Amino acid sequence: MDREKLDKISITDLLLRCVIGLNDWERTQKQDVLINITLYADLSRPCKSDRIKDSIDYKEIKKQVITIVESSSFYLVERLADSIAQICLTHPVVKAVTIRVDKPGALRYAKSVSVEIFRMRNDD
Repeated sequence: MDREKLDKISITDLLLRCVIGLNDWERTQKQDVLINITLYADLSRPCKSDRIKDSIDYKEIKKQVITIVESSSFYLVERLADSIAQICLTHPVVKAVTIRVDKPGALRYAKSVSVEIFRMRNDD
């Protein structure tokens, strides 16, 4: 699958709060995370039909992401990003996804630290 040939839907700068990190104080206090999601799919069918059932209900994906992130308590941003990717890949139209999770203030003197992952549907 060549992701460059697929269409994209992006959810940009979704700001949520969760328990994330290794330090003791990070295990008890929720912190901001900034999430960017790019969903890769063939959108030719919904472009013709103009029906949501043929497309990606990104509002529903956003709700699912909010639920998992706000209730999570992962140690690593990498694990959080992968959990978000797995939610996105459960949607039948989504062929692949790029997830970027920023953790503002994670490093002194840096605006943010981010992890970006790419995952593809495994239809084996």
